[in-house]
Amino acid sequence: MAAPRRDTRGIVDAAELFSRVTFRRHEPAAPLRPYLEHYWLIDWDLPEPYASHVVPHPSVNVVFQQHGDEAPWGEVAGIGLALFTQKLQGRGRVCGIQFRPGGFRPFAAGRPVAHWTGRRVPLPEVFPDPDPAAVLAPDAERDRVTALDAFLLGLGPRPDPQADLAMTLVDRIRTDRTIRRVADFARSEGLSVRLLQRLFAAYVGVGPKWVILRYRIHEALERAETERAVDWAGLAADLGYADQAHLVRDFTATVGVPPTAYVHPRTP
Repeated sequence: MAAPRRDTRGIVDAAELFSRVTFRRHEPAAPLRPYLEHYWLIDWDLPEPYASHVVPHPSVNVVFQQHGDEAPWGEVAGIGLALFTQKLQGRGRVCGIQFRPGGFRPFAAGRPVAHWTGRRVPLPEVFPDPDPAAVLAPDAERDRVTALDAFLLGLGPRPDPQADLAMTLVDRIRTDRTIRRVADFARSEGLSVRLLQRLFAAYVGVGPKWVILRYRIHEALERAETERAVDWAGLAADLGYADQAHLVRDFTATVGVPPTAYVHPRTP
């Protein structure tokens, strides 16, 4: 696995978020890298409340949190199907684990990953005797990362060739913009559509069509974040949309505002 990615894909108005919180990504221990994207750490101390927004990745997250003087706690966050909004206020800390799409099942083999989709489940209902304080209490970031490593290594992930296949297939969708139709993708991989859909339900948590569409929106959102003047018609063609109107429809439904409204405040 490469070092943690540096892009802001999925984060709505990333510049505004980073101006208010301290956000870092860290690489996990070597035995965990086949299963994880990265760890993500956030600390904040805000004079007034702030709401962050994220267009979720097709990834399960385990999240340890402490808000103000509340007791620390943890949860399994299945793939979110809609825009995720988190209100931050006062002081707080989050230590998160983002699994690769397909990488969570080896740690929780008893259920298909679709079982967690759209749900946020208290950690003790999924894993025995978690200790959120052990992860959140250390002041040094490296100690928090070490605690996350210890938590996951203690779960003993089970090698699973089907999980490996699911992770490989999602990586291809993420990196290959020519993949636009599920039937064509299944055929190119020597699978039936039904078998591909079953694999994704069991190991990813959402269907291959959902993954293709979500990565399109992530690409569009990233372009809107980083480019002053986006050629939306050209981008729609690059992403495999029939026309610009279809991209605008999906972007608006996912992010909550049309692309032009999203970009306009960032244009001088």
